[in-house]
Amino acid sequence: MEIDSALNTVQTLKNELQDAKMAAIDGQLKPLPGETLEKCAQDLGSTSKAVGSSMAQLLTCAAQGNEHYTGVAARETAQALKTLAQAARGVAASTSDPAAAHAMLDSARDVMEGSAMLIQEAKQALVAPGDAESQQRLALVAKAVSHSLNNCVNCLPGQKDVDVALKSIGESSKKLLVESLPPSSKSFQEAQSELNQAAADLNQSAGEVVHATRGQSGELAAASGKFSEDFDEFLDAGIEMAGQAQTKEDQIQVIGNLKNISMASSKLLLAAKSLSVDPGAPNAKNLLAAAARAVTESINQLITLCTQQAPGQKECDNALRELETVKEMLENPNEPVSDLSYFDCIEGVMENSKVLGEAMAGISQNAKTGDLPVFGECVGVASKALCGLTEAAAQAAYLVGISDPNSQAGQQGLVDPIQFARANQAIQMACQNLVDPASSPSQVLSAATIVAKHTSALCNACRIASSKTTNPVAKRHFVQSAKEVANSTANLVKTIKALDGDFSEDNRNKCRIATAPLIEAVENLTAFASNPEFVSIPAQISTEGSHAQEPILTSARTMLESSSSLIKTARSLAINPKDPSTWSVLAGHSHTVSESIKSLITSIRDKAPGQRECDHSIDGINKCIRDIEQASLAAVSQNLATRDDISVEALQEQLTSVVQEIGHLIDPIATAARGEAAQLGHKVTQLASYFEPLVLAAVGVVSKLLSHQQQMNLLDQTKTLAESALQMLYAAKEGGGNPKASHTHDAITEAAQLMKEAVDDIMVTLNEAASEVGMVGNMVDSIAEAMSKLDEGTPPEPKGSFVDYQTTVVKYSKAIAVTAQEMMTKAVTNPEDLGGLASQMTTDYGHLAFQGRMAAATAEPEEIGFQIRTRVQELGHSCIFLVQKAGALQICPTDSYTKRELIECARAVSEKVSLVLSALQAGNKGTQACITAASAVSGIIADLDTTIMFATAGTLNAENNESFADHRENILKTAKALVEDTKLLVSGAASSQEKLAQAAQSSASTITQLAEVVKLGAASLGSDDPETQVVLINAIKDVAKALSDLIGATKGAASKPADDPSMYQLKGAAKVMVTNVTSLLKTVKAVEDEATRGTRALEATIEYIKQELTVFQSKEVPEKTSSPEESIRMTKGITMATAKAVAAGNSCRQEDVIATANLSRKAVADMLTACKQASYHHDVSEEVRARALRYGTECTLGYLELLEHVLAILQKPTPELKHQLAALSKRVASAVTELIQSAEAMKGTEWVDPEDPTVIAETELLGAAASIEAAAKKLEQLKPRAKPKADETLDFEEQILEAAKSIAAATSALVKSASAAQRELVAQGKVGAIPANAADDGQWSQGLISAARMVAAATSSLCEAANASVQGHASEEKLISSAKQVAASTAQLLVACKVKADQDSEAMRRLQAAGNAVKRASDNLVRAAQKAAFGKADDDDVVVKTKFVGGIAQIIAAQEEMLKKERELEEARKKLAQIRQQQYKFLPTELREDEG
Repeated sequence: MEIDSALNTVQTLKNELQDAKMAAIDGQLKPLPGETLEKCAQDLGSTSKAVGSSMAQLLTCAAQGNEHYTGVAARETAQALKTLAQAARGVAASTSDPAAAHAMLDSARDVMEGSAMLIQEAKQALVAPGDAESQQRLALVAKAVSHSLNNCVNCLPGQKDVDVALKSIGESSKKLLVESLPPSSKSFQEAQSELNQAAADLNQSAGEVVHATRGQSGELAAASGKFSEDFDEFLDAGIEMAGQAQTKEDQIQVIGNLKNISMASSKLLLAAKSLSVDPGAPNAKNLLAAAARAVTESINQLITLCTQQAPGQKECDNALRELETVKEMLENPNEPVSDLSYFDCIEGVMENSKVLGEAMAGISQNAKTGDLPVFGECVGVASKALCGLTEAAAQAAYLVGISDPNSQAGQQGLVDPIQFARANQAIQMACQNLVDPASSPSQVLSAATIVAKHTSALCNACRIASSKTTNPVAKRHFVQSAKEVANSTANLVKTIKALDGDFSEDNRNKCRIATAPLIEAVENLTAFASNPEFVSIPAQISTEGSHAQEPILTSARTMLESSSSLIKTARSLAINPKDPSTWSVLAGHSHTVSESIKSLITSIRDKAPGQRECDHSIDGINKCIRDIEQASLAAVSQNLATRDDISVEALQEQLTSVVQEIGHLIDPIATAARGEAAQLGHKVTQLASYFEPLVLAAVGVVSKLLSHQQQMNLLDQTKTLAESALQMLYAAKEGGGNPKASHTHDAITEAAQLMKEAVDDIMVTLNEAASEVGMVGNMVDSIAEAMSKLDEGTPPEPKGSFVDYQTTVVKYSKAIAVTAQEMMTKAVTNPEDLGGLASQMTTDYGHLAFQGRMAAATAEPEEIGFQIRTRVQELGHSCIFLVQKAGALQICPTDSYTKRELIECARAVSEKVSLVLSALQAGNKGTQACITAASAVSGIIADLDTTIMFATAGTLNAENNESFADHRENILKTAKALVEDTKLLVSGAASSQEKLAQAAQSSASTITQLAEVVKLGAASLGSDDPETQVVLINAIKDVAKALSDLIGATKGAASKPADDPSMYQLKGAAKVMVTNVTSLLKTVKAVEDEATRGTRALEATIEYIKQELTVFQSKEVPEKTSSPEESIRMTKGITMATAKAVAAGNSCRQEDVIATANLSRKAVADMLTACKQASYHHDVSEEVRARALRYGTECTLGYLELLEHVLAILQKPTPELKHQLAALSKRVASAVTELIQSAEAMKGTEWVDPEDPTVIAETELLGAAASIEAAAKKLEQLKPRAKPKADETLDFEEQILEAAKSIAAATSALVKSASAAQRELVAQGKVGAIPANAADDGQWSQGLISAARMVAAATSSLCEAANASVQGHASEEKLISSAKQVAASTAQLLVACKVKADQDSEAMRRLQAAGNAVKRASDNLVRAAQKAAFGKADDDDVVVKTKFVGGIAQIIAAQEEMLKKERELEEARKKLAQIRQQQYKFLPTELREDEG
């Protein structure tokens, strides 16, 4: 346990300190290497805060009884104490004073001892979290530890001296509490002179204290000692001055001011002590500077009140003191002085410099004229302006320092400890004023206002901190602390109201008692808020940043020095305005002040943050653009060197990540350019740093691309991105982070938008490239995002119970497991299919993560929820690895190593799925068992369906020669056991998860046994009676279905109250279950009784149909939808079953009745399922759906009535009853007709009957059009073949191509027009949409189809012939023949449409025009080809042999060839005639008549 380990650590530290003490006594304690007194003292000071803070956390955790966080806090406390012990030992070893060393080690050992007790008490408090006594002991021990920790810090060198000085100031201040002051023994002038001197000394000592905090510890000791002495002298001088006061009011005022100086002096020493202990503490330096200014201001107030010098003198002295104090601001400004922005600082300098210029002119003018009161005012104004200038200069210098890219800006913490410390101080001072007997009613009210203001601010800060932190203990602690502060403030306010009504001693005492809890609560909160975990991180200014600050700081220092000299000179001129040399000195100082202010303004403007960085970044990006242009030139000339040191995938990933990073910086740069000057330099430098890797990666990718187009596209997009970034930088430089330069803001916004578009463009290209090579980055990101949402704050309000979410999680988990198995298979057989499977897994995991988050939120106890979340996240990691491996295998499908890795990852996914399922099971054993049982039962139902198929086919036979009687008892016994299990299942919904799990498992086991024995019983009936076998199996199938519904209802009702709607569903499901088991028992008993088994089968079927109708009428939406055709097809089954039922009613034979029962069951179930699925299709309107569902119900009710009537006939056959069968069957037929019409209505205008010949014709026409368009595209790409020399044939080939293209385009238009004409024929009624007699119109349709096919085929041949001809592989004759065939088939298509169409219709006119276009195009092609053929014949030169014999032989050969060709021509003509005769037989009648 962590708390025991921490306890052991602290005990060990205590022993080590004891050993160190013994070594120190023997003079053997030596510092370790690297230890110095200063370093160890600083370590001890900063660690003391960490110890205090971790102890506060330990107390809170123990009080809340949170064991985990108490252990963590104990461990942190032990770690902090270890550092403290080392630092204490180091201080003791490094100090030269043995007494100080012993004191340090003793106090550190006391801290260890107290801490050990505290941890022990915290451990005890965990056992009984609410025990008041243990809480009290814990608080007492914590106070003791806090006290010993303070003692330890006070043992540091210099700290004791500061404490002595503080004590001395406190003792001296007691002089102010006397009832009456002694009368003054000095003259007014003497007292005034002494007071002025003492004031100057005290102010100087205050400056020395501030300075000493940055030096050695000995310096602070000396400075604080001198400060306390000077304070004592000043106090005596002040009291002397108060004695000079003429009235009691004046005296009270002087004493009040002296008290303020006393308080300010104590604050100064406390701030100095705090800074020397921990120089790195946030804002400690600013607090010290503020304390020093407060001392100066309070001295100035007293001097102004008490002195009666010549006018103007005291104003000059006050101003000099103020300037001396603000000088400290310019020493190493590494903390913000105010909240001013850089441009506010420039404005502040400009305004204050104007005010200072006017004030300096006033000082000179009024010194000349002797108007000393106005002279004094001008000095005061000048002093204020100089303070403002210094403050603005120090803030500007800080902003310049942190804006350097090498500097690190401070980070905002969870809370501002300075705010807490200030509030603590203010509340303590206000409480002192409240209980001070000398406080007037107005002072009491003022103090009460201060308390209310600061406690309110503290409570608000606590509220914000608790909402921000993720640490639950800290969250509770902040809330608890805010409550304590608010309650103690409320109690204090009550006592203040009572005191305001009656300023009695008793009321004041009550007020004093009420302040104690408030002060304690605020102190505890301040200690907790100073935890290093919560505090801000101070800025770290780099060496470059410090150099950049120097010109501003030098100008400001010169300004202050020359201003001080100017005021001193002016003071002497005010007394003696006639001294010419003094006037010349004043003019010199005035000139120096003016020059230093000019220099300050120039320095601030020149050092504007971000400007230098913008210039550097612009140069860098310009260089990158030049590199891209060089790469483009190399790519164009195909000289771009390929990068072989890295794969294209790695380069693409680099490029993608760089572009994404650039995209993420656009908004921050725009924001910085509009109003955050200090951030501008950092952001633009960061942006520019990405462009070199961007160019390297882009050029690398381009070097590996094969397509020149892709290369240029990527380089252009990269260049566009660089250029848009350049524009952004110019706009940002212009804006400069000045919120008031609104004229630049539009340009910044526009540049940012252009840059975002450039990023989007390049990302689209990269994503397309990534998907081509099988990269799966987006899928991985999707899974990672889904995983991150698992831990996001509070989940949305659950809309279901744990059970609902558990069921869905199980579903998606199993789907993921199945996909993983498939991926293992596909990795070996078809790696290209892995992408789709990985995408499916990503989608499933997204759903799983959301549902898992909800399941975890609704799980009880919380540990189960945590476990579910963790397991789902682990599954996510495994899915990511698997998806990545799938992507890798797609890139390289033959890599056996990757295949092995993928198979390992798939196995890991399956394992993680089983862990998710086990976590869910632990969450709700009962419901998980219900899910498992439901899955088992659905398997049984599927198995029974298969058995019914075997029985229907007559192949279900018994293995042995056994009879049904052998199985009857077993069936009845198992059925009764199932009834018992059903009762347990229903009662299990309201009891524990354990019982529910047992009941679900037992019922699943029993139904399995029952199904087996019933199957054996059915088989024993023999295959010669299949209908009875089916009746029996249907009976057990009904029971299984009812059990499945019951398990589902039980799962839904688990742990729900008795009045929950799910409980009513459970009762309904239980009734159905009992009914079906009873029905099974009756069927079993009736199976061997031939006289009643038909009746029994019919009863069971009627019950089954009623149950199916209930499901049909429920509002539950079906999981899948089907087409209206499916619904229409299923009505045929109802028609057949109706006919069978009427026949069975008339014959009254049991065999007919059983067959009817079996057929009815299937027909009605199929019809209801198809009807519901079709009516819930997303294209079906609400009105049509309602109509379909109504007629589905009517049809079923009508059929039920028919079956019940048949049942009545069986029980009592009469002619009257049989006569009614016809009327009942008509009712069913009527409902079926309505149902079919509803299904027709569902089709709408877009639905068609795929078997309609007209539709087939249209489809073929559209197919022909598509084929022709594809052919036209192919022709577009053809180019004439290159010839060795230019001649006329080039012309011919171009003509061929042009004509072929015309034919393809015209034929396409023709086929589309034919399609439109056909629709028109249907609309006019000349051709029915569904012909009653398909023979005649079908023949027409077939004619149109064959014509469309011929057009498409002929055009295709034409394209091939043109292609072959252009490439020199075919004759012009083939081209001519193909073109003629296109013309002929087009004519046939026109005739086929003309037969029935209206000659004047628009469609027919379009059709005729299209046909003419085809004919013209064909003729052009034929002419072009024939012309080429004749030309070719003319050009062919025949070489005639000169020898006689050779000449005769040549003639004979020519004649032989001619006769051969004539015979071939004759044969070809006969062949063509035969083909046409054969085709003529299949032509439609219309075409034959037309030709005839």
